[in-house]
Amino acid sequence: MQFLGPIDWLFVVLYLLVIGGVSIWSIRKSKETTSDYFLANRNLGWFVIGASILASNVGSEHIVGLAGSAAKSGAVLGHYELHSYIVLILGWVFVPFYIRSSVYTMPEFLEKRFNPQARRLLTIIQLISYVIAKASVTIFAGALVFNQFLGVDFWTGAIILVVVTGVYTIFGGLHAVMYTEAIQAIVLLSGSFLLLVFGLREVGGWDSLMQSLPKEKLNMFLPLSDPEFPWLGILFASPIVGVWYWCTDQHIVQRCLAAKNEQEARRGTIFAALLKLLPFFIFLIPGLIAYTLSAQGKIQLDDANAAFPVMVKAVMPIGLRGVLAGGLLAALMGSLASVYNACSTLYTIDIYKKSHPDATEKELVKVGRIATGVIVLLGMAWIPMMGKIDSGLYNYLQSVQSYLAPPISAVFLLGVFFKRLNAQGAYTSMVAGFILGMGKLCLQIFKDSLAPSGYLYQFATMNFLYFCIWLFLFSIVVFVTISLMTAAPSEEKVKGLTFATTVAEDKAASRATWNWVDVVLSVFVLVVILGIFLYFSPLGIAK
Repeated sequence: MQFLGPIDWLFVVLYLLVIGGVSIWSIRKSKETTSDYFLANRNLGWFVIGASILASNVGSEHIVGLAGSAAKSGAVLGHYELHSYIVLILGWVFVPFYIRSSVYTMPEFLEKRFNPQARRLLTIIQLISYVIAKASVTIFAGALVFNQFLGVDFWTGAIILVVVTGVYTIFGGLHAVMYTEAIQAIVLLSGSFLLLVFGLREVGGWDSLMQSLPKEKLNMFLPLSDPEFPWLGILFASPIVGVWYWCTDQHIVQRCLAAKNEQEARRGTIFAALLKLLPFFIFLIPGLIAYTLSAQGKIQLDDANAAFPVMVKAVMPIGLRGVLAGGLLAALMGSLASVYNACSTLYTIDIYKKSHPDATEKELVKVGRIATGVIVLLGMAWIPMMGKIDSGLYNYLQSVQSYLAPPISAVFLLGVFFKRLNAQGAYTSMVAGFILGMGKLCLQIFKDSLAPSGYLYQFATMNFLYFCIWLFLFSIVVFVTISLMTAAPSEEKVKGLTFATTVAEDKAASRATWNWVDVVLSVFVLVVILGIFLYFSPLGIAK
């Protein structure tokens, strides 16, 4: 408890008061309708959308996990933090289809493009993913922060996090979530930037840090012989996971669905892409600093997962630690709140409403609130299984996502580009891909009980990046083959849902929603990403 001084606590209390005030304001504005509760009445602008997308993405698992992975494995996992180019794909490729279809959820879009069976399956897959790859990871990382900062027992911290965040999410809906997330993004980025500055000062500046680190720690393109992150695997697997996460996952895309119009949604994604460039520096680099300080004997780093909070204790002065504490609270609450709301939306709209078409608006909102609580409890129950998959928090997150993402990415990507592909192909591909992915996950959990010389053990221990690529290719082959063996969908069925079937009027309307500024900012994002790749490669600092 001596870690935070009086001024630090003032920052934390002030932050909580602001969040409380915004939450109360949002709850009072709530109209107890599904449109308002789940999509903030479709009335949000680009700034709130972009900030909310970042806050939804950059949760405690990123702050804690990414710094920990950097301390353990170096800069290689920065590939996942340079997904700004995929956020641009969301805005430029997918947003026009999503906005025109006026859907509440991604499974609902899949029903319009394919059939109700595809919708139901995607709903189930996404809810499972929230349990094992979002709620559990966020709660785990949040409880770790409570333990490291305040000495609070792990499970006590987890319960505090769940309850506090749940109150304003359950009663305020997406309206409360997104406005609080906009504030949380600012606090989070500010606090983490301060940590980067003080950390660099502690190691003697950027050049000193780069010179003191082993070259393999600075290389984002590790040799093919690397057992964990071979460059070929991460170069292709990372975008596959990225398309699933950024372009098809409810808790991200829901922010775009709440936009006033297509223009605000796209500009929100461009703003989010610009913001998404920052985590590489303000979350990953502190992990490298922590590794350096540990190697120099200046800090004690017993657990790589604790790199970020240990760094805060070591380099941040009293008075500014409260800003970081507020930033961490922002990440914890923002990420978990977005998971809460996405879960309630998926269950209520795609499962409950389908089976209860006459349900009233108030009944649907009530069901959404109950569904939220159930998902979070399941997430807490899954936490003990996480260590059996990977001891590193961020590594665990990326490996599990690599088992879930490929079939969904394949179906959405090919679905909007090729009108010939049909519902039978999509459904078969998703079922087969999901079974293989979950089979890999289960075998990996129980790999110690398998014979090391057997095929099942080899399958269980197969590199998750290569598995992701092969599963993606398998899903495409199944999707295309089954579609070509069965009848083509009617033109009316896919009208406006693929590039080939979008009418001229809609194309013209979409073209009117962007200008040269949008293009220049998007190109700028791509140039920065390319520059980072070159710098942290055998051609740059890692040579």
